[in-house]
Amino acid sequence: MSREFEMSLMGELQFFLGLQIKHGLEGTFVHRAKYTRDILKKFNMGDSKPMTTPMSTNTALDADEDGEAVDQKEFRGMIGSLLYLTATRPDIRTSHRQAVKHIFRYLKFTSELGLWYSSGSSLSLRGFSDADHAGCLIDRKSTSSTCQLLGTSLVSWFSRKQASVALSTTEAEYIAAASCCSQLLWIKATLSDFGLKLQIEGVDNALIKREIESQWTGLIALLV
Repeated sequence: MSREFEMSLMGELQFFLGLQIKHGLEGTFVHRAKYTRDILKKFNMGDSKPMTTPMSTNTALDADEDGEAVDQKEFRGMIGSLLYLTATRPDIRTSHRQAVKHIFRYLKFTSELGLWYSSGSSLSLRGFSDADHAGCLIDRKSTSSTCQLLGTSLVSWFSRKQASVALSTTEAEYIAAASCCSQLLWIKATLSDFGLKLQIEGVDNALIKREIESQWTGLIALLV
């Protein structure tokens, strides 16, 4: 690239688009502690009481039709700030004002939390999925959650509502697992572009692709 563009050597990358990067012999740590403190200050949550969990396990989020009106600009700003933070914080995600306030208090307790990428991690690709059957109280749709790890390093994750209503817990789990398998195959194809050839051990690749196309697969975790 230096032959085509004018470049200057500025040392190891330490700060990029809000990401703070710490390099070490054992690996790399990526976090957004400064950004977290900035948004807490921006939305007057700097002096709030810290919380040890992002959300209570028995919290039910539904339409609060009788609730008080909220500042739409402030609320959308809070949601946007959290969405930007999820690039390094897979433990947070919500769109409900009550839960958003709770998450901000949780961020104060865990501002230094981030992602660790070990230099000694193996090149094994694994995926895990789960589903919250009929978790939405409004339309009774389920929520799929998946994560994909390269060795011990988390490289991809998502949590989103399913497109259709699952009639059983098994169906909701199958849909989540299919999405997980689809992401694993995409990561595998991307790694193959860099010369890393990974094979799925003990599983028929054609079968996986066929199951993904029909959104029906019973695989909850894969070892590639």
